[in-house]
Amino acid sequence: MRPAGRPADPDRVAGLRRTGHGDLRRSAGGPGGRQDGGGDAVTSRRAVLGGALGAVVAGAAGCGGTERPVQVAVVWSGGELIRFREVVRRYPRPVDVVSTRTDVDAFLSARYRAGNQPDVAIVPQISLIADYARRGWLQPVPAEVTQRFADRWRAMLTVDGRQYGAWVKAAHKSLVWYSPDRLPAPPATWAEFVSLVAELAAAGRPAPLAIGAADGWVLTDWLENLLIGFAADGEYQGLVDGGEPWDGPLVRTALTELAAVWAIPGAFPDGIARALITQHEESVIQVAEGRAAMVIEGDFVAGVADRFRPAGAAPLAAARFPAGPKAEPLLVAGDAAMVFAGSRAGGELVEWLTRRASFQPWIAAGGYLSPNTLITPEAYGPAAARAAELTDAEGAPQFDLSDQLPGSLGGPDGLGSWKILQDFLAEVTRPDAVDRACRRLVRAAAQARREVGS
Repeated sequence: MRPAGRPADPDRVAGLRRTGHGDLRRSAGGPGGRQDGGGDAVTSRRAVLGGALGAVVAGAAGCGGTERPVQVAVVWSGGELIRFREVVRRYPRPVDVVSTRTDVDAFLSARYRAGNQPDVAIVPQISLIADYARRGWLQPVPAEVTQRFADRWRAMLTVDGRQYGAWVKAAHKSLVWYSPDRLPAPPATWAEFVSLVAELAAAGRPAPLAIGAADGWVLTDWLENLLIGFAADGEYQGLVDGGEPWDGPLVRTALTELAAVWAIPGAFPDGIARALITQHEESVIQVAEGRAAMVIEGDFVAGVADRFRPAGAAPLAAARFPAGPKAEPLLVAGDAAMVFAGSRAGGELVEWLTRRASFQPWIAAGGYLSPNTLITPEAYGPAAARAAELTDAEGAPQFDLSDQLPGSLGGPDGLGSWKILQDFLAEVTRPDAVDRACRRLVRAAAQARREVGS
């Protein structure tokens, strides 16, 4: 879940994030994960350092006897940024929210080295929290915060036995959205789903699937769901840890299954070439307006679909992503708050952000989910079932792979797995498409290891 392929109109993409959100995504509310829109995909060194210097100057100018605001850096923009500012407006102390919009790591690293780091940063990349914690840049979150999340969610933010992050937002990314006016609930297994897509494609319009392939994170979400569905215990996470090869049986199987759907003639409105220039929001609109039957993405789809649903049409419904032979996927993404070392004010704010009522304005507005166990699923209204799945003690959520991978392997736009999946879709009818994608993934993984020095 991260930046969209092109700058997006914040009003049109409000509530999408990346996942995945990030910027819009994620959260969404976009795809919990990294940015899904809003801003360029690359932040120049000059721009980052300029931003850091500007913040130093702004901080100096603000010293005049008034209480210093608690500063929070976020990747959100558009509607998500508006919603978050509404939340912190209720905090008893002034809060300065700074949107990094693009490369949050470059922004935060520059600020830290300039001695002007924020008190808190909310990020979609859990790998970044582990990295900063081991550098000594962070302090553990308050003890009472750790008890507000289920063990699986705590473990994702625990580094060397201490929890350095607190979830403030999440996205459920294992959903198939469809119009109940035009289609019965999609089947529960992957094999049946492939058959349904072929059947609908053969019948003609509407196309069975919409896909926002211009946004690489959409394609990696498809792949990640299939990896989970076909993986034996430990294999999915092994792609992050290095124990599972990118050209091994798991990846090859998942890519082959993707090709079984993506290569079906008529699978997408106006074909693959058009899909590759379709952004996520447009793919949702295609389903809302009846040009496609289904779209696969996170809980944040609902907010977009409701804005573009024709008068009198039923809201889109959501079914779980079809189960593979090993598991029913539960792919999640999220945004977690980390506190920079030495900031008492930052720790206090994070404790407040994880209370039951703090995000009530965003919950009421829609487009928000959290794994915080203090918030009961019923509080989310129509999204209650999806919220319950995030916190179900019997569930097995797997975190968005793109937001765990090192270096450029996880994206952003035009790089790593995002670009490789776009190329794979463009070549999906070639007999060697899977082999070509695997070779590219192996090279990209090696490059990422060099980038992080491992």
